[in-house]
Amino acid sequence: MTDASPPEPSAAPAPGPEPAAGPGPRKPRKIFLLIGVVLAVVLGIFLFTGLGTSQNTSGAPYEGGPVPAFSGANVGPVGPHRVSVTVAGTSAPTVLLFFGNWCASCHQELPPLAAAVQHQRQAKGGLARVHVVGIDDLDSVGSAHSFIRSAGVTFPVAYDPNATITANIFKFDGNPYAVFVQSDGTIQRIVRGAVLTPASLSADERALIPSGT
Repeated sequence: MTDASPPEPSAAPAPGPEPAAGPGPRKPRKIFLLIGVVLAVVLGIFLFTGLGTSQNTSGAPYEGGPVPAFSGANVGPVGPHRVSVTVAGTSAPTVLLFFGNWCASCHQELPPLAAAVQHQRQAKGGLARVHVVGIDDLDSVGSAHSFIRSAGVTFPVAYDPNATITANIFKFDGNPYAVFVQSDGTIQRIVRGAVLTPASLSADERALIPSGT
């Protein structure tokens, strides 16, 4: 018997053709680079402006923005029965002083400020053109009257027993606060805490007067 010759191993499949090498990466033209830079700058400005705007959407007052409108019964020694401020502006540059009998810092800060305001009125100089309005919150009527009298306040004071003006409208988290408002209703400066002195009060008031006098 003749043995059959073993089958010859089949030849390995020939490798397929290598993919043709494509053209090398093309260098971007300068015009495309310039367009990319311009788009990036425009996008950056848009985002920056958007973020800046979003900071003022909470309703809280801010320097350069309009003063919130409010009205309250007058518990001060002078002025009409109600104290009001509107966003349309005030009849003169105005300083809003927020305080309360319960606020220990207010007992330290308010009396010298009230004395300075009274001196300005008596002097009848340029600062006499600036109106001063107080806002007394979280006090009973009797407590508010007692504090206003002991502090020597001689200007109108809006009564804010539930802190509606202080906390809800102005979004302030306590006392004292001071808000300096231009005659067109624009807030020029907000001062937080018992940091005002008669000298700094006068300086901030003078800044409200266009002529600087």
